[in-house]
Amino acid sequence: MKYGMNLLLWTAGVTEDHFSLLDDIKSWGYDGVELPMFDFDLGMNQKIGEKLKSTGLGATAVTVCTPEENPISPDAAIRQAGLERLKRAIDACQAAGAEKLCGPIHSALGEFTGSGRTEDEWKWAQEILTQAADHAKQADVTLVCEYLNRFECYFLNCAEDCSRFTREVNHPNLKMMYDTFHANIEEKSITGAVEACQDQMVHVHISENDRSTPGEGGVNWDESFAALKKVNYDGWFVIEAFGLALPELAAATRIWRRMYPSEEHLAKEGLAFMKSRWENS
Repeated sequence: MKYGMNLLLWTAGVTEDHFSLLDDIKSWGYDGVELPMFDFDLGMNQKIGEKLKSTGLGATAVTVCTPEENPISPDAAIRQAGLERLKRAIDACQAAGAEKLCGPIHSALGEFTGSGRTEDEWKWAQEILTQAADHAKQADVTLVCEYLNRFECYFLNCAEDCSRFTREVNHPNLKMMYDTFHANIEEKSITGAVEACQDQMVHVHISENDRSTPGEGGVNWDESFAALKKVNYDGWFVIEAFGLALPELAAATRIWRRMYPSEEHLAKEGLAFMKSRWENS
């Protein structure tokens, strides 16, 4: 098992100013970090990769699609822009040494049509992500689809649908992930959700119901860890938490009040919690 910390708790774009933070995260006992991948500058990402390597940290990354770069848009030009965005993100991952590019890469975050997904949208997303996965294969990066709760997207909202989506594409460089925050909202059965996607799941976000310190909220952690152990999951556990430090991100994630004493508290206590629960589940 590998334990990671999503850097979105501190920043939406890693620079050399954050290199001391990487040293801290390593000293706290983490195996790696999840990089916010919104700036596709290859030079900066190469520097990040060199720092991670020298620090002894592994890396994954997370990104989103925008309304102007949306793989399920009815406008073919916007779908193509979505593909180009994903390709740039993949190249940035390669430069930084990130092995996975995670997130709601299937559709634009927070973009709604007023109805559910259509068959055309399903087809368009699979066409775009197949091409993106081909590019990812050349870069030795795995694309990892994340389903979101109904308040953040309408295209993929549960483990069963997300796993069916990637299973139908059937590409070795396109898989899916499981996020405890979204599952807590959408799934009727945590065990059933994990079992439904076990053949496609390659990544897990550990996220509390209020996006704060794992273990200090209301997620059913006993069932969550027991279900993941039952299907022999053996990949990354990455804490994804959000705070008020980044106003744009706080607005996007609807974080209006502070949920934890400090970022260091969240990271340290969250890591201890993950390790203890996994070892004892």
